[in-house]
Amino acid sequence: MKHGTSSKNLFTLAKKFIPSGVNSPVRAFRAVGGNPLFIRRGKGAFIWDEEGRCYLDFCASWGPLIFGHAPEGLVNILRRELANGTSFGASTRKEVELAQKIYSFFPSMEKVRLVSSGTEAVMSAVRLARGFTGRKKILKIDGGYHGHVDSLLVKAGSGGATFGIPDSAGIPEELARLTLSIPFNDFRALERVFKKEGRQIAAFILEPIPANMGVILPQKDYLELARQMTKRYGALLIFDEVITGFRVSKGGAQEYFKVKPDLTCLGKILGGGLPIAAFGGRREIMDQLAPAGPVYQAGTLSGNPLAVTAALWMLDRLQASGSRLQAPDHKMHTSSSGPCSVLGTLNSRSEIFFNKLRHFICENEMPVQLNSVASMFTLFFTPDSVTDYVAAKKSNTKRFAKFFHNCLEYGIYLAPSQFEANFISTVHNDSHLERALSVLKKGFIQ
Repeated sequence: MKHGTSSKNLFTLAKKFIPSGVNSPVRAFRAVGGNPLFIRRGKGAFIWDEEGRCYLDFCASWGPLIFGHAPEGLVNILRRELANGTSFGASTRKEVELAQKIYSFFPSMEKVRLVSSGTEAVMSAVRLARGFTGRKKILKIDGGYHGHVDSLLVKAGSGGATFGIPDSAGIPEELARLTLSIPFNDFRALERVFKKEGRQIAAFILEPIPANMGVILPQKDYLELARQMTKRYGALLIFDEVITGFRVSKGGAQEYFKVKPDLTCLGKILGGGLPIAAFGGRREIMDQLAPAGPVYQAGTLSGNPLAVTAALWMLDRLQASGSRLQAPDHKMHTSSSGPCSVLGTLNSRSEIFFNKLRHFICENEMPVQLNSVASMFTLFFTPDSVTDYVAAKKSNTKRFAKFFHNCLEYGIYLAPSQFEANFISTVHNDSHLERALSVLKKGFIQ
């Protein structure tokens, strides 16, 4: 197949051989309409489609590309590592180095297992929580997405607490009924569900900053209450930091908000775009994993040498920055720039961009909410504040779709869904952000 084939023609061909023409549903552009882009290459802050059109990228492969596309240092070290082999299915020295380094960033992860995707990390953490506690039920938040794990892929509930209904064919109702769902940021619902079901709950799993219904911050003391309730009832607290880990702070949202979970799931950003993830936590919990313990988990590609090499490069870059960021005052727009560092500089630059965008929205009295934290943001097309899934679902998705395509026409690539996060990376310089600001303003009013 020749380069330069249009995305439209590629999509037509793809649908003959790939279900719906895509290998992950959101890529199909069903949420915004039109034909999806087929990307040929990326460099720095930009991506190019098969027709050669260039876009300033704010999707960043859904978050992990904090240093942009194809950073020279990463490319060079991968070239060297490639000559040593692609996969061994055996242990390597670098796996040990990476586990040590992850612990230095996340002290709550006293022991770590490497896997290949965020879904795999969550699936393993949930199984481990059940095995450790001897309990069956899992608590999540409405709209919380943790990969396509059977026991967590349930519809968002309403009210104080609802038993899960399968959100996909192929998931037995019996399994889904072991999942409870409560509204995010609802203190009373959290207390009620633990009072009623607490002794049967193995774990409460949540993104400390939900990003898969759009960026939503926890209200003051909500995460602290989650920690208190899980401890009181003997359940585990699992933070899914696949999005927030190494992004909102070197030590993730748990460092940012100073709340220590029992288990943590990491992914995406760990490998700078290569397929790698990890889960880890308290020593006595992790020691329940096979072969020492009764909870089975395995993977031939776990600790893949190329992915581990990429992860070490990523963490070395972040470690050199020496940044420890402070938690915000639980406001949607508060910055946390920290000292002069990679993350500190990134978050300061992002905050300037967000303030300018927020000022434009307010000045023009637009029915749009900008939720942001660190270098993550979502534009919700609703006049009301967005603090949970119900509020997020009130967004005008048709208006968002028009806005998305307006921006795309002017060379700005955002996440193709109203209910996803966008990301600013270290390679987005002031000029890039000024250009993006100009395009976003046009996108609102056209």
